[in-house]
Amino acid sequence: MSASTRNLLVMPAALATLAVVAGTHILATGLPFHVLAGVLDGVPEGLSEHVLWELGLPRLLTAMLTGAGLGVAGFLLQSALRNPLAAPEFTGVNPGAVLGILGGTTLGLFPADSVGGALVAALTGGALGGGLSWALASRRGPGQVIVAGLLGSAVLAGLTTMLLAYQPSRFGNAMRWLVGSVEGRVWDHLTFATWWILAWIALAWLGSAVLGVLAGGDEHAAALGLAPNLARALALAGAIALAAGAASLAGAVAFVGLVVPHVARWAVRGEPRTGIPAAALAGAIVLTGADALAQLLTGLLSGGAFAHRLGVPTGVVTALAGAAVLVAMARKERDV
Repeated sequence: MSASTRNLLVMPAALATLAVVAGTHILATGLPFHVLAGVLDGVPEGLSEHVLWELGLPRLLTAMLTGAGLGVAGFLLQSALRNPLAAPEFTGVNPGAVLGILGGTTLGLFPADSVGGALVAALTGGALGGGLSWALASRRGPGQVIVAGLLGSAVLAGLTTMLLAYQPSRFGNAMRWLVGSVEGRVWDHLTFATWWILAWIALAWLGSAVLGVLAGGDEHAAALGLAPNLARALALAGAIALAAGAASLAGAVAFVGLVVPHVARWAVRGEPRTGIPAAALAGAIVLTGADALAQLLTGLLSGGAFAHRLGVPTGVVTALAGAAVLVAMARKERDV
């Protein structure tokens, strides 16, 4: 099968998979599937339809958007830095975004439920966190950003811990930002974040040819007339914008931005123009599936001694799954 034929088949298959996972996500709420037909006209009737419309569908769309944003953010980071381990959580972007959100609420700069305030704070914190990592890696080349990113992330995590310890009473919902969760999102939370994430994915796709040039190295890019440092900075800015948008919705969801780009590149054989939409779809599938599993686990736990007191955050599922993938990758590299 040729690469072009393969790429033509990838997108319909990914869309079909996303539809199946979305249906599973709705079933995981415990509501009958036929309730979905009752809300498609936008006029829910009855308790079940109202629950699905006000809580179920926003949670589903939040998972899709967050996963798509993180998938493309990771794809941009790995392509621009030419490092397969580049991800928002390993480059200081996610820790900085969470610190920005928690710092903004502590200082009273915006209400805790303000999506616009959370987005601005996440964007500022993510830019500072990523900038710290890249400053630490200066003169060492883009491949060293991960080492510097881990150091920067440790500093940012320490500052977050100090912030939580300073005023612990103000952080009743801090766990959702630290671990990552799409629970509790409603339509108001999606109003601006939807356009923000989709717009940046579109911009990343329009500039995808630049990623292909950067993949050949800085000398190759310069020979073709492309300023590599400027192009890399623009790609990193797009990654920060997408990671911040995802963090403003769901907090620091781990490993999606690391694993999903590898899946996307494998599916499309590394072509950036098709890799970006593939990363968006794969991210949406992964996080929607993870949240469906989180809901199922919550349902199982709620029947026991932890009834009404324990909900499994989506970020816990992605962290455990991502850790398993990392172990598998490490073992594969060792065997090679």
